[in-house]
Amino acid sequence: MLKCLKCVDWKKTGIFAAGVAFGTAGIKLLSSKDAKKVYTSCTAAFLRAKDSVMKTVTTVQENAEDILADAKQINEERAEKEAAAQFEE
Repeated sequence: MLKCLKCVDWKKTGIFAAGVAFGTAGIKLLSSKDAKKVYTSCTAAFLRAKDSVMKTVTTVQENAEDILADAKQINEERAEKEAAAQFEE
């Protein structure tokens, strides 16, 4: 039995045991009521940020549509002027 205990690498065994202890403590900590409150607050903040970003995206998209419509109108007017100029010649 003593020979078997001499073969054990106590450093690695200690590290493994510490990992198990920290893992168990971490699970208990992450599943606590306080942690749930933090998760809820963070999720609410992300949802608020998402709403803000979506409003900004909608505004930018509307502006881009207006710019595209104006650009098409400018090109149509330019084409009409060029056609009128060629007709006059």
